[in-house]
Amino acid sequence: MTEAAKATKKTTGTAGTSKTAKTAKTAKAATTAKAAKTANAAKAVKSSSEEAGQAAALSRIQALPSWLLNRASARGRRLVAEALAQDGMRMPHHAVLCAVADLGPVAQAELGRTTGFDPKDMVGILNDLQAQRLITREPDPADRRKNAITLTEEGRRRLARLTRLGDEANEALLSGLTPVERELFLELLARIAEEAEGEGS
Repeated sequence: MTEAAKATKKTTGTAGTSKTAKTAKTAKAATTAKAAKTANAAKAVKSSSEEAGQAAALSRIQALPSWLLNRASARGRRLVAEALAQDGMRMPHHAVLCAVADLGPVAQAELGRTTGFDPKDMVGILNDLQAQRLITREPDPADRRKNAITLTEEGRRRLARLTRLGDEANEALLSGLTPVERELFLELLARIAEEAEGEGS
């Protein structure tokens, strides 16, 4: 075989080898790309599945009675707080004013037990109400060591306005229910509240 023939054969062999290597490399790249695409697709499916699972779990929580009652309670507190604020009154102060109207003359300690307020908070609330001349604090005739708290005439007038505002707020809270639905709702809600009080006793 001549030198030229040998060179041609060598060149042809090299080209063939190069072409084969290039084909193999292309095939490997395609395989890698396909594998990556498959992995990404699997990851997307997993992510979508996890999100669906989370959404399902959240939907379940949001359908629970405890969740719904909490949302309704939050809306009720907001409506009442906004209504009382129209007359410059806060909800804790209104609660104490109502308790004094029902129980007065009443000792400060008993008032705290009835309303559930911390004694330190109660002192601040009573100071505010007295500063507005809505209550009086005088020595209890039965025990001079204690103060008897009583509603003033101005306190009664103020409480009447606040009662009207509170009623309007609760009317707004239940505006989506018919009279029959309201009666049933309040009856069932009272039963739940009574059971809660029984657990705490």
